This record gives sequence, structure tokens and C-alpha cells, in this order.
Amino acid sequence: MGRWMKPEVYPLLAAMTFVTSMCVFQLTRNMLQNPDVRINKSRRSMGVLDNKEEGEKYAEHGLRKFLRTRPPEVMPSINHFFSEDK
Repeated sequence: MGRWMKPEVYPLLAAMTFVTSMCVFQLTRNMLQNPDVRINKSRRSMGVLDNKEEGEKYAEHGLRKFLRTRPPEVMPSINHFFSEDK
């Protein structure tokens, strides 16, 4: 990066880049896939949208379906290590 950036700044830069990319991803996802957002004129002209299937598809995305089958543990190996009786 040159002489103007100290090496101590790299972790902060990485964290801010990650957070910014997550925000951009969520905003783009909402803009393009949310059934309540109307960008094109044909959908804007409709007062009430009858799109229950589209709303369920948006709410029940692939990540949510995957996480529903997983146990609610963030770090299972550490949880088992500290919860075992010795």
C-alpha cells in the first residue's frame, strides 16, 4: 500500500472491507429480489401486489433452509470440549 499506511491498519481495513461488502450485498439483494420493492413501471402502477409465492421465495432463501437443519451452535467442537465431564 505504500509508505502512507501503517501495518497496524490492515486488520481494520480488512474488517471494514468485509462489513462494507456485506452491506452492499444486502442492499443489492433487497433492491433486486424483494417483492415489495418496485423498480420497473409495470409493477409500480399496481396498487396492491398479489405475490405471496414471491414473498415466500424471498423469505425462505437457501441459507435459511440450510441453517434450519443445522444444530444451533456456533462452535460445536469448543462447546463439546467445555461441556464434557472429566
